[in-house]
Amino acid sequence: QVQLQESGPGLVKPSQTLSLTCTVSGGSITENFFYWSWIRQPPGKGLEWMGGIIWDGNTYYSPSLKSRASISRDTSLNHVTLQLRSVTPEDTAVYYCARLRLGRYDFWGQGTQVTVSS
Repeated sequence: QVQLQESGPGLVKPSQTLSLTCTVSGGSITENFFYWSWIRQPPGKGLEWMGGIIWDGNTYYSPSLKSRASISRDTSLNHVTLQLRSVTPEDTAVYYCARLRLGRYDFWGQGTQVTVSS
């Protein structure tokens, strides 16, 4: 069974960089045809796809976040990392990592709350 676990600071100050890690167990992040996504949900709003990294290491970003987001991976640790620069209170959200396979998200992490506040 594949499991995803997000981790990172719960509180970040405005203008700082948010760093989150998604640790994957029960499967490899380099396995063909899997896409590892970061998705967030601000309070009272819907899910927002932020970007992701596919099995060959290529990354893709939402146009609205491309200038601030970086997604990378560590294949030895089997985890995927999200960095979001210059955060504002509008970046307050629950952040999820999820695996996309054959056009649908089949595994999700439980999510981690991030609050941007001074």
